Amino acid sequence: MPYLTTILQLIVALGILNVWLLRSGQATAYRGGSAKTLREEFAAYGLPIWFMWVVGVLKVGLALTLLAALWVHPLAQPAAMALGALMLGALAVHLKVKDPIKKALPATAVLAMCVSIALL
Repeated sequence: MPYLTTILQLIVALGILNVWLLRSGQATAYRGGSAKTLREEFAAYGLPIWFMWVVGVLKVGLALTLLAALWVHPLAQPAAMALGALMLGALAVHLKVKDPIKKALPATAVLAMCVSIALL
């Protein structure tokens, strides 16, 4: 199972870094409400801009921790559990704004991968 865990860590970490560092200002089919950017998405959820920055720092930090865990293995479980908790929050806000299921799929997939990393 170590290869599966490694693959999941890479998928989760690189996916989070892609969304928060490379595509934060770009529209995707998965943004909440009618948002085109991360800033608009947090506004659609009724969340303040400072909260976006807190979530962003946490997600990027945890993604980097998952990458570091490729060498320092004990870091993987707590990072995956914390990131999974953030994904539960993401699912909650998608439900709050009554997004179609499609928009919640990335958060659901990342949550499932985080649970797998934490349990493997």
